[in-house]
Amino acid sequence: MRPFARSLRLVPLFPVALMPFLASPAQAGDERQLLAAINDYRTHSQRCEWRTFRAAPPLVLKSNLALPVEYRGELRRGLRDAGYPAGEVRTIRLSGARDAKAAFRMLSGDYCEDLLDRQVSDIGISRSGNQWRVVLAQPMATAAQLGDARSAGQALLAQVNAARAKPRMCGWKRFAAARPLTWSSALGSAAQQHSRSMAKRDYFSHEGPDGDSPFDRARAAGYRGKQVGENIAAGQGSPRAAMDSWLASPGHCANLMNPRFTQVGAAYASETRSENGIYWTMMFGAP
Repeated sequence: MRPFARSLRLVPLFPVALMPFLASPAQAGDERQLLAAINDYRTHSQRCEWRTFRAAPPLVLKSNLALPVEYRGELRRGLRDAGYPAGEVRTIRLSGARDAKAAFRMLSGDYCEDLLDRQVSDIGISRSGNQWRVVLAQPMATAAQLGDARSAGQALLAQVNAARAKPRMCGWKRFAAARPLTWSSALGSAAQQHSRSMAKRDYFSHEGPDGDSPFDRARAAGYRGKQVGENIAAGQGSPRAAMDSWLASPGHCANLMNPRFTQVGAAYASETRSENGIYWTMMFGAP
């Protein structure tokens, strides 16, 4: 059986429990200047490392994203307690930036991909002397926004087949174009069961709390193929974001492009009280 790789696009960094934070007028002015510089940067196509990023919408300043610089703790849970249930989220700390211009130079030099990411829409900025914290986030998508399980599954089916339609590098391994996958209701049921389990029981793993494996779940759902693969992801707010995270990971990309697989099933589940909010599972099968 093929080894499984777990996928998590965004891992909470130094998560925290939030407390009220008041900025001085001078600090508030610097934060507005930094926001203006970042949004001007996002309105133009930019070259970052080896990629070109197209223009992105401006970020919206949110007070409940403004983590005090010195905070430590659980990020997503703290933001949820502050009234911001986050889907996509990342935090950046800067040291030695004496003003907004210096902070922007550091951000655009070292964190350009984060600043240009179209999957974030909101920003929180806090400052203590020459120390800064920037939080970039996208609110957690609701089930109503994601659509029903069937439509999300069909969106993932179309996206995986579009990816398989052309040659692709997965890490250092090159894959030729592969034949399209067909939908398996049994694999779809197994994927739905695992996504619901992760969401309701608040964990992220290929192995269930009771020790069941992807192969076990596929068999229990009635799948009779001899080979099974599984991709999982957590926190992504759309089928496209989940697919992008898998394509960016060599192991998950290899599952998507594996010519031996002929069938697929996929599903998501959401639970606002869980750590990551939204959980995605895609299961692959071969006779």
